[in-house]
Amino acid sequence: MKTLIYGGRVIDPTDKIDSRLNVLIEDGKIAALSPEDMAADQRIDAAGKVVCPGFVDIHVHEDPVENRHIYADPERAVFACMLRMGVTTVVGGNCGSNFCDPAKYLDIADRDGTYVNVAMLAGHGWFREQAGALDPYGPATAAQIDSMSAAIRRALDAGCAGVSFGIRYSPGTDGRELLATMGVLQGTGKPAACHLRDDAAAVFAAMDEFLDAAERCGVPAQVSHIGSMAGFGQMERALALVDARRAAGQDVMCDCYPYSAFSTGLGSATYDDGWLERYGCGYDVLELCEGSYKGQRCTEAIFRSQRAAFPSCRTVCHVMQPAEITRALSHPAVMLASDATLHLGQGHPRAAGTFPRLIAEYVCPGHMNLYDAVAKMTAIPAKRFGLAGKGALAVGADADVVIFDPDRIQDRADFADPIRPPEGIDTVLIGGAIAAKGGKIVSPPRGRAVRVF
Repeated sequence: MKTLIYGGRVIDPTDKIDSRLNVLIEDGKIAALSPEDMAADQRIDAAGKVVCPGFVDIHVHEDPVENRHIYADPERAVFACMLRMGVTTVVGGNCGSNFCDPAKYLDIADRDGTYVNVAMLAGHGWFREQAGALDPYGPATAAQIDSMSAAIRRALDAGCAGVSFGIRYSPGTDGRELLATMGVLQGTGKPAACHLRDDAAAVFAAMDEFLDAAERCGVPAQVSHIGSMAGFGQMERALALVDARRAAGQDVMCDCYPYSAFSTGLGSATYDDGWLERYGCGYDVLELCEGSYKGQRCTEAIFRSQRAAFPSCRTVCHVMQPAEITRALSHPAVMLASDATLHLGQGHPRAAGTFPRLIAEYVCPGHMNLYDAVAKMTAIPAKRFGLAGKGALAVGADADVVIFDPDRIQDRADFADPIRPPEGIDTVLIGGAIAAKGGKIVSPPRGRAVRVF
C-alpha cells in the first residue's frame, strides 16, 4: 500500500530539509520526497501543517510489566501518552531503573506490540539489586560488581542501547563500581546516561564524577534531565562545564524537559534529610500526585506521615527556575526528553505534554526556531542513541511520521490532569500506518522493539 502525505512543510534535520514537499510511503518505509504529485492508495492532506519524523524521546520511564505483559491501558499508560503527543520511539530504562531484564522487555515488546517503538537502556541500579547489592546506601562487593558487569554486558549484546545510572538513587555506588560497570560500554559506541549523584549547589562535583568516569572509560556521556540537576541558579556554569569538556574533545550531551518542576517518588533519596536546605524551600513546594492528599501541597506533618506510609507516592516538586530551563533548552548540546513516569495515570504532565509544549512555549514566543526544535526532538536524539531508521524522513527510513499544526499545537496536560492529550497533533504514523489522529489512538499497538548493535 502506498500513502502520500501532501501539501505540508517537511522538516527533516537529519538531511537538512525544510521545504514544502510531498512524502510517499510504501511498505512501512519512506519511498520518496518530491514537490510533484505521486500516485498513492491513501492520501493525507497536510496543507498548512508541518510534516516531520516522529518524535524521539530518549528519557522515558517505561510502562511496567504485569503478568508478563507490558501495561497497555490506552488512556493511562506512558506509551499511550507518548503516542498521542507525536512520539513514535522511546528509550526506556533510565536513571538506573528497569522493571525487568531489559532484554526480556524488548522481547515482550516484539511479541505483543507497544503503542510506540521501544529501545532500552540497561539500568545499573536494577542490575545492582539482581547481583545482591540490596542496600542502595551501601557499597557493592567485588563479586557483586563482577556479576552486575557481566549481566550488563549480556544486555548490551542483546541490543540494549546503552547503560543508565541513577547514582542519586544508589548513593552507595563508589568510583570502583562506577568505572567497572560503565567500562562494559568501551568499544560499543553506546552512551552512558546518568541521573547525577547530586544537584543544585552540589551539581558540579556530581557532574565531574560522572564525566570523569566516562572520559576514563572512553564512552559518550549523557547528563540526564539537566534542568532538574542545575535549574536552581547553576545552569550557566553547568553548561559552561559541558562546553569546556566538549571543546577538549569529550563526547558530552544533555537532555531537558520544558517544566520548572521535577517528579520522583516520595521515598526516594531526593527527599532524604537536607533537601529543604538544598533547594532553599519549604514543604509547600511539594505536591502529592496520589493517595488521600492527591493535588495538595505538603506540610511537614503530611510529608513525614506519607513518606513513612506511602513511599512510592509520585510527587511533583516545584523548585526549578523557568529561565534556567529556557537557557538549557536553547543550548546546542541539549536535546528534548520528557523523563516521563506515571503510576496508573498519575504523575507529572511531562508524560503527555513535553513535545507539544516545546513548540508552544519556546518556539512560538521566539526562544528558538522551529527547525532547531524539531532537530532536538528527532534527529539529534535518534543519532545519539544509534536508533537506525528513526528520527529521519530519508528514503528508506522507517515511516514514523508526525503531522502537526504549528498554529494550534499546545500541551493541555497539567498537574491536575497529567494525561490530558495535546491539541494540534493532527496525525501520527508508525511504520506507515496511522496510529493516532486528533489526540486519539486509532489502531492496535504498532510499535516494536528497537535493538542497537
